[in-house]
Amino acid sequence: MRVNNYSARSIETYIHYASKFLTHFNKDPYHINQTEISHYLLNFNYSSVSQQNQIISSVRFLCEKVLNKKLRDVKIKRPRKERKLPQIIDSEFLKSKIDSIDNIKHKAIIALAYSDSLRVSEVINLKIEDIDSKRMIIHIKNSKGKKDRIVPISETVLKILREYYLECRPKVYLFNGQKLLKYSSSSCNNIVKKYLGDQYHFHQLRHSGATSMLESGTDLRIIQSILGHKNVKTTEIYTHVSVNLLNNAQLPI
Repeated sequence: MRVNNYSARSIETYIHYASKFLTHFNKDPYHINQTEISHYLLNFNYSSVSQQNQIISSVRFLCEKVLNKKLRDVKIKRPRKERKLPQIIDSEFLKSKIDSIDNIKHKAIIALAYSDSLRVSEVINLKIEDIDSKRMIIHIKNSKGKKDRIVPISETVLKILREYYLECRPKVYLFNGQKLLKYSSSSCNNIVKKYLGDQYHFHQLRHSGATSMLESGTDLRIIQSILGHKNVKTTEIYTHVSVNLLNNAQLPI
């Protein structure tokens, strides 16, 4: 998987579900037949469509690439992807909460993620050298799909980051953990719940930032570039959750 440039997260997921698959049968994996594989995949108690796809991919990779089994008789159709609308956080609520955060590190993390609609992995993998204050941009490197991109940084967020840097003096990574150089994704989620509420999670900052940009008149193609979406149709989902856009619709009656 490393040779084929799979991400560390994908490798971890595949190993997890492949291990569960092997533990379930508890016998020489070369002796697991296609009927057993089909039965396993058909009767697994999936928690979501996403998990179902991950398990199918993991088992298929294990069987075809590792065990060299050709799964001609395993007829498992992938489920249609769920098209759920992203859950967003009210922009005024977010801004007021960010302003009231005393811990400068926590404030910097939430403000940056919201302002540039960053994934949690992108925030924790940022290095100090990735912030270009002269050009007012941030280099997002090796993100989802092994892609790099450049996003703008606002004066407000840059001011917060400078204050944070002077107080905390991070090393290598922009946000250090207590014992490690890199802050953890679980810690990021914890601070969102601490300052915004238990009902919120970190990824909602990304959705909320994108929706806010759309409502302020930012072109959809620019938002697509900032988010790092390959297809603009992925970005268009935010037009369905924008209250401002909906309120401007001219209804027939």
